[in-house]
Amino acid sequence: MVVLLFLGFSAGLPFLLVFSTLNARLADVGVETATIGFFSWLGITYSIKVFWAPVVDRLSLPLLDRWLGKRRSWMLLAQAGIATGLVLMARTDATVAPVTMALFGLLVAFSSATQDVAIDAYRIEIAPERLQAALAAAYIFGYRVALLVAGAGALYLAEFWSWQVSYEVMALLVGIGVVTVLISREPSVNHHGVAADLSERVEAEVQRYGHLSPRLARLAGWFSAAVAGPFVDFFHRYRRFSILILLLVSVYRICDLSMGVMANPFYLNFMEFTKTEVADITKIFGFFMTILGSAIGGVLVVRYGVRRILLTGAVLTALSNLLFALIAQYPPNLTSLALVVSADNLSGGMANVALIAWLSSMTSAAFTATQYALFSSLMTLPGKFIGGFSGLLVEGFGYAEFFVISAFMGIPAIVLCLWAIRRGPELDAMAPQAEAPASDTR
Repeated sequence: MVVLLFLGFSAGLPFLLVFSTLNARLADVGVETATIGFFSWLGITYSIKVFWAPVVDRLSLPLLDRWLGKRRSWMLLAQAGIATGLVLMARTDATVAPVTMALFGLLVAFSSATQDVAIDAYRIEIAPERLQAALAAAYIFGYRVALLVAGAGALYLAEFWSWQVSYEVMALLVGIGVVTVLISREPSVNHHGVAADLSERVEAEVQRYGHLSPRLARLAGWFSAAVAGPFVDFFHRYRRFSILILLLVSVYRICDLSMGVMANPFYLNFMEFTKTEVADITKIFGFFMTILGSAIGGVLVVRYGVRRILLTGAVLTALSNLLFALIAQYPPNLTSLALVVSADNLSGGMANVALIAWLSSMTSAAFTATQYALFSSLMTLPGKFIGGFSGLLVEGFGYAEFFVISAFMGIPAIVLCLWAIRRGPELDAMAPQAEAPASDTR
């Protein structure tokens, strides 16, 4: 649990440094709002990690694999990429070389997404199933602490020193993850079928490609077993509901993610709060509100079922965006900002808990990691892609109108949640048999 606590910190640290903290930096140094919106596309890297996850899962790195083992070697390589990218970002002037800044940010985002894949595999393999909940709790807490450091901490450093110092300090903090990797042990036993040795499955698939050369047959067999298998399993299980389920996953966070891109420019440029005030209210205070929202969401899911709270979270998230439109009509006021941030983080924490619980209930025990990677990619990709155009909307209509538009983007999720509630019994019957009796998914 201690190892997963620090690995969670290592995973959470880079995320905001290429997302909202980077947006705050760009806004602070005078980068155009439309350009800031396009920078949010760096976050798409996290949404497409499913494409190279099988490579991280199966490929052994030369030299490092002998020294550290497969999981730790990939984590160390990814951490080296994160630290290098952060140092380069620290020493780049975004107003002079925005493309260069974007490329260095891409290095950080790609390395961070790769680290996430390796850590997820490590967590699954390092302990038996009965300990997985405890490990996940430790990981999430470390991740949240890292978000606080990379959010409020980075803003404080930028306020009292400079953005270069801020990003250089963040690069040094990557060392926490490096030390954790070096002193931890490599998993010796794999407890989940998805990360197990696929040799038998591959050999069975190879027989189907006997007309190819041995090398191509093995490659085709590996792809069919390790990559295509999880997707075939999902579509076979949910049949005619598969597309609607994936559509709900993909639109559920559009409202939240599209608004989040312009949050820091709104605080700093439009409302003219200081970086310290933004850090105090949105990062530190917001951190505790998110934790509270997550706790409330967890209790409500147990009491009322995951789909009902999924709907509640979708409605509250859309309404909280309208609150931002409301405060945009009035002079800056810290109390009003705190109230709106409270509503936003409480609803966001509740919605995320319900979404994670729902996605977990639909994953097959044989393909947990890959199917969850599919879901996690889909739930962020559309929102981050649309968020790239948020700067253009702000420039064309204004912040208040943008927040209203982002609120209306939540309507498809609300409609699909209502559909999921209505089809609940049928969806439960299609759920993995090992998990269906364990939870109420009304």
